[in-house]
Amino acid sequence: MKLKLKNTPEQVELIKAMGSREASVAKEAQEAFAAFIGPVVSKVLTQASTASVVYTDLPYDEDDSPSIPLDLFAGEGEGFVSTWSQTVAGGLPTSTVEGLSEMKVSTYRLDSAVSFLKRYARRARLDVASKAVERMANEVLVKQERNAWAVVLKALAASNNVEKEEGVVNAGRGFQLGHLNKLITKVKRINTSYAGGSTTDSYGLTDLFVSPEVKEAIRGFAYQPMSSGNTNLPDSVREGIYSGAGTQEIYGITIHELVELGFGRKYNVLFDNFYGNSYDAATDDLVIGLDLTKDAFVRPVARQSESGGTFTAIPDDQFVARSEKIGFYGSLEEGRVCIDSRAIAGITIEA
Repeated sequence: MKLKLKNTPEQVELIKAMGSREASVAKEAQEAFAAFIGPVVSKVLTQASTASVVYTDLPYDEDDSPSIPLDLFAGEGEGFVSTWSQTVAGGLPTSTVEGLSEMKVSTYRLDSAVSFLKRYARRARLDVASKAVERMANEVLVKQERNAWAVVLKALAASNNVEKEEGVVNAGRGFQLGHLNKLITKVKRINTSYAGGSTTDSYGLTDLFVSPEVKEAIRGFAYQPMSSGNTNLPDSVREGIYSGAGTQEIYGITIHELVELGFGRKYNVLFDNFYGNSYDAATDDLVIGLDLTKDAFVRPVARQSESGGTFTAIPDDQFVARSEKIGFYGSLEEGRVCIDSRAIAGITIEA
């Protein structure tokens, strides 16, 4: 993710003022710059985050204690539901059994701090200021993604919603359409079994999160001969995959590529730690399927009372005059909760 400040006279003067030797001038400019970058970082985090596709935001006032009305979000009228959440950033997602009432949610703070020499500001080095903002956004983004996907992977591992590729034609030869077909059926069965066997449930698989290797196999559908495997797609579909250097949709299901998925990669290792059960992150890949018609994954996020934004940036006051440095500190407060594991399923694929 790259950020670049526009080279306008106003921004040049603002950057120069931040490096002023007049304390009052420098302080005022730094506060103005911090107020400017807060909304920018917040917007970038929303656009660059892969988890933003999965989670529904639930803003709350920054001094409030967030809660979720489970009877409305879980779609149940009585009884109990199992939820998954983290109490601290980087912690192990844990399950709690909640009654269908108000569920209090634990949130945590994600932050980052950056600094650079004042002489860069006095020289109007917009590239240095841009890199500082970019570093701040990237650090918070990495923390956000890890915490968000930890809850997703833990909820998947703890459920009975993980399929193995037995029964798929040409199993052990990488991703085939049979894997997707099996996953679609799995999601349907999960929902009808919870609904007491109802056949009127309209929920189903909407989104697929895959590794680059699985996406490579999907691109290969464009040139594999019709007699190869079980990927006998119509020529019109193959032409679309070829002309678009891949595809973002199969069977009406949107495909998302995650570089953290794949043999030995971060999310596979994390799932292996949660799941075990004859799964090996070094030799098994994981395809994650989600039903995003449900608000099963929610993100309570604190909203500032003054600006209404979710990311706060302020000048860092730890630097004394002799250090000749400028610093900024940024943070947001959020939580990640899975309130309905029926919305997630997965299938493991052997190397």
